[in-house]
Amino acid sequence: MLLETIRLAIQAIFRNALRSFLTVLGIVIGVGAVIAMVTIGQGSTEQVTADVEKLGSNMLMIMPGQDAMEGGPSGTVDQMFTIRMNDMIEEQLGMVDVSAPLSTARARAVFGNENRRTDIVGTDNRYFTAARWEIARGRQFDRSELQSGKPVCVIGESVRKELFGTSDPVGEVIRIKTLSCEIVGLLRSKGASTFGSDQDDFVIMPIRTFQRRIAGNTDVSLMIVSVREGVSTERAKKEIEAAMRDIRRIGRGEDDDFTVMDMKQIATMLSGITGVLTGLLSAVAAVSLLVGGIGIMNIMLVSVTERTREIGIRLAIGAQTRQVLMQFLIEAIILSLFGGLIGIVVGLGIGLAGANMLSIPFNPDPGIILMAFGFSAAVGVIFGFFPARRAARLNPIDALRHE
Repeated sequence: MLLETIRLAIQAIFRNALRSFLTVLGIVIGVGAVIAMVTIGQGSTEQVTADVEKLGSNMLMIMPGQDAMEGGPSGTVDQMFTIRMNDMIEEQLGMVDVSAPLSTARARAVFGNENRRTDIVGTDNRYFTAARWEIARGRQFDRSELQSGKPVCVIGESVRKELFGTSDPVGEVIRIKTLSCEIVGLLRSKGASTFGSDQDDFVIMPIRTFQRRIAGNTDVSLMIVSVREGVSTERAKKEIEAAMRDIRRIGRGEDDDFTVMDMKQIATMLSGITGVLTGLLSAVAAVSLLVGGIGIMNIMLVSVTERTREIGIRLAIGAQTRQVLMQFLIEAIILSLFGGLIGIVVGLGIGLAGANMLSIPFNPDPGIILMAFGFSAAVGVIFGFFPARRAARLNPIDALRHE
């Protein structure tokens, strides 16, 4: 009996195939959007974690100001660091492998007729170790270049492509503002970050050169600390905070005028952001399921009206009320499940395309797929019940009179 009811329901659906497909389009869009958003969101979270691991789980960042977690380095002039402060951290704390001073600015790099606006970073060779940068061609800075502030630089792959095409840039001279800078090295490419920023778009020069010729001051806006293997970053963070308070001469009871950030904290923060965005986008996408359910209820009500005489004949020749109820309810469920299956395929396809486009892992969650499919079935039951009950409650005599 159930198989016969299912057969009749499928026949009714394919009798108006185009209308049935348009009816389930809302379910398709809803299920597909939810699966695509969650898949892309999870891939972004995994990529964030992977990017942080590339930098090293033993890395700490020291920034001036107390709100660095919210807006980056925000210290006032008197809160900025110095090279000596950076060296003291490395000298005083045995758990610190290297501590690299950093100052940055935006400027245009020019070579011949080509130019590119990029980040100019002032630092020393410790930065290559702390941030795990490898030299693809050329070399790092030598001691005399660092001490004298000689105008030399190491460039990223994106700067090389823009200014030099496929040629070797080592030994060439580029102009940054009024400074002519000889290229002594090229960094190995790291590619785009999770959020699309180009990690290879910068020029590195000795920090003393940067301070004298670019910034015009002796400020250090950031210190990157690499902790020795086997040392807990939580412990290192506490030790660095205590050392910085002593170096900065911050009295007892006074607030810190700096922030020490653990890369694990950054990973957690970024993962939290992607998680919230994924949840919000998925919630918006889920509204399509509700709209699709309303569409199914609407079309089933129209179907009941169109087939009133057919229902009357079935009831008059002995069909039971529950059989009519089941027929229309099964029609609604089949429509929803059909939409759910198409939605899964569409969602996985969009998720795969998005993952390839954003260069993030494609790792669909089976739990989300099952939940979306189950929700589409629930939509069929909930929104199909009222039209099915209406059909089952028709009076056979009134139904037979219906034109």
